[in-house]
Amino acid sequence: MSLDQCKLIPLPKISNPKGNLTFIEGQQHVPFAIQRVYYLYDVPGGAERGGHAHKDLQQLIIAASGSFDITLDDGRKKHTWHMNRPYIGLYVPTMIWREITNFSSGSVLMVLASNRYDEADYYRNYTDFLAALK
Repeated sequence: MSLDQCKLIPLPKISNPKGNLTFIEGQQHVPFAIQRVYYLYDVPGGAERGGHAHKDLQQLIIAASGSFDITLDDGRKKHTWHMNRPYIGLYVPTMIWREITNFSSGSVLMVLASNRYDEADYYRNYTDFLAALK
């Protein structure tokens, strides 16, 4: 995979004086059927998350609340996105290394995933990830 395939995806935003609403439909707003949803919260200041890549999993990563930075790496180049809008998702295809940093206080990172959890799908060592790209 290439970093060029990673992209910000605007999600529907229904504005209302009583509060906004955003919805996400699998294979409509994301290019996969959603098989799992999880979220990170109460991340301590200075902590880093990620540090892995997936062999087969695709994801849409959303700052449901607060903000964070996510650096994606395809083994040739890297790019960092600052995520801070709940109506914008970052599409991450397979075989992209990710590092997530700079969590704001009270932030919530939500992930929509194309597959259920499978530990065998992970590259948790960057050297092994790079070797698999060859």
